[in-house]
Amino acid sequence: MRMTPLDWAIVALPLMVVVVIAWRTQRHMRSVADFLSARRTAGRYLVATSAGTAAFGAITAIMYFEIMLRSGVTVTWWEIVLGPSGAIMLFLALSGFIIYRYRETRALTLAQLFEVRYSRGFRILAGSLCFFSGLINFAIFPAVSARFFVNYIGLPQQVIILGQTVPTFGLLMVGLLGAALATALVGGQLTIMVTDAVEGLISGVLYLIVAVALLLKFDWTGIFRALSAGGGAIGLRDPGGQLIYAAPAGSSGNWLVDPFDSPSATEDFNIWYVLIGAFLLTYLYMAWQGNQAFNCSAANPHEAKMGNILGNWRVFARSVMITLLGLCALTVLRAPEYRDQAGAILADVNRIDQPQIRSQMLVPVTLGHVLPPGIKGCFAAIMLFAMLACDGSYLHSWGSIFLQDVVMPFRRTPFTPVQHIRLLRWAIAGVAIFAFLFSLLFRQTDAIVLFFGITGAIFGGGAGAVIIGGLYWKRGTNAGAWAAMLTGALTPILGMGVQQLAAYCGRAGDAAGRAFWLRLITLPWGHVMNGREIAFVSVLVAIAAYIVVSLLTCRAPFNMEQLLRRGPYAVSTDQAASVYDGAQRHWVVRVLGWDRHFTRGDKWISGCLFAWTAASFVIFTGVTTWNMVVARWSLAAWSGLWWFYLILLPLVIGLITTVWLSWGMIIDLRRLFISLNSVRSEDSDDGMVARRPAPLPNPVPRVK
Repeated sequence: MRMTPLDWAIVALPLMVVVVIAWRTQRHMRSVADFLSARRTAGRYLVATSAGTAAFGAITAIMYFEIMLRSGVTVTWWEIVLGPSGAIMLFLALSGFIIYRYRETRALTLAQLFEVRYSRGFRILAGSLCFFSGLINFAIFPAVSARFFVNYIGLPQQVIILGQTVPTFGLLMVGLLGAALATALVGGQLTIMVTDAVEGLISGVLYLIVAVALLLKFDWTGIFRALSAGGGAIGLRDPGGQLIYAAPAGSSGNWLVDPFDSPSATEDFNIWYVLIGAFLLTYLYMAWQGNQAFNCSAANPHEAKMGNILGNWRVFARSVMITLLGLCALTVLRAPEYRDQAGAILADVNRIDQPQIRSQMLVPVTLGHVLPPGIKGCFAAIMLFAMLACDGSYLHSWGSIFLQDVVMPFRRTPFTPVQHIRLLRWAIAGVAIFAFLFSLLFRQTDAIVLFFGITGAIFGGGAGAVIIGGLYWKRGTNAGAWAAMLTGALTPILGMGVQQLAAYCGRAGDAAGRAFWLRLITLPWGHVMNGREIAFVSVLVAIAAYIVVSLLTCRAPFNMEQLLRRGPYAVSTDQAASVYDGAQRHWVVRVLGWDRHFTRGDKWISGCLFAWTAASFVIFTGVTTWNMVVARWSLAAWSGLWWFYLILLPLVIGLITTVWLSWGMIIDLRRLFISLNSVRSEDSDDGMVARRPAPLPNPVPRVK
């Protein structure tokens, strides 16, 4: 046991605050719309904080650690432009791409939009694929989170109960998953959003505390030296004695710090990984429904758009903490001065029997050994809140999607509100039970991010085409949507099946069988496709199917004004105040995405974000051109750049934005509860489409 009483107190006290808030919030939940979308009353800061907290689970941190072990900070270089915080993501946020139009439709789930835009049958298909894809994707979350705490805290891998050997992570899953389930059940999206916001507020402060503590404990010069060629190699070996994470072929040994030191040498995390990720980032924007309820919880479309923009400011403090944690762990594993400590760490890691889990848990075990008391508790609290927020959101999403988009379309009459909420809770509980059993039995054979890629593509392969086409192309048809969804789903399902069969043959010692199955997903130049690459293929097939079939079957353009509630179909409560005088807008204003609803403050928020990303793009372009055309940078130059760009500047910005966003979130929470007491929710607002008789008009008085 590596946790001290101080560490346990740091975890327990904030958790008690969250439990009390969750219990007090659930009494405001009175309708189906409250359970599914918090009655669409959230302000931008509340959306940004709660959605950002839910999007970053404990499994996400472990995924980043896994990537850093294989590629150091070099993948970050290419993600300056192409990654989740790069120029592409900025454009998507500033333009309000998809999120603005989606909120205009007032749909409670994505598949409800599909029924309005395409057909009821397609809603059932999309809802079923979305539910299946999300369920399989989420089903490893409890295991990864539980294994983190087992290995971080230093619990035994197995315990004996009634004479039977039981894996410790399975017992821990019961408690952790049960806590997330309770949050989702008591008040649905309303409780999830409020507790996630409070957890995000607490975590924002802890991010900075952990980052500063690491900078005081580890010297940057020592960190960078350990990551470069003179830092040695990680001593973790697989059961066959093969060294894991040795320098890739063609590298000088600086592949962890120099993006141009054989950038395509690593097998999975290289420039192609980033390029494919950039394409998928745009194509799948808002397609993934793990936290879908946040997309419809904003008070109006403009607040949804601003919440999305503000979410980009929130990542700085978290990113610097995660980066430092990963780099400090690598330092301990590589630097000669930590050789004895690294030996003890590797001895603990090698007690784990599965090779993929050993590499997955290497950083958590290292952090459990090296973080000082107090800071260890801070990081444990961060990971606990991340797990509760993410898992609670996913449970709510997949359970809601099952009932709303798989079951309800078959009904002719709506449920009563009491029945509806009860069935939503049963569906959410069913997702939790499946996730527990799957996590207990499934054997992971791929990196987390690659598993996400292939399982997400079961739905996302076709979903991107039907979402973008449905909201922006009036000639997209129901037949095109069916073709895209079916072809996009079939490819990753087959690919994942082949991967599992190859892994099974490998465990059984059947080399011929393993070679046969791997040949089916091997490219002509000998590279075996990973999960992300299989997902990319499925996307290309789905896009082609959607366009071709839609052009062949389109008979008349779709009424987009009615879909988007514009013009005569507008809903008054969804209209934000206009501050635009109607004059012709400059092209710069259009590029920045400033519409008639942007206030002066809104323009400063988005303008500064644009300036930050533009400056990053200039630095990226200049340094890349110099290294590829003029001369390679020295290690000292890379050390200075990484210190400034990855550590110092994000830390300063993170300090400012944490205070700013936290204050805004507190104000939004107050407004939320005022709105809940004043905004009435209609029982008919439950996600069913056009199956109730229209209300009779008021009778016209007779003239005597």
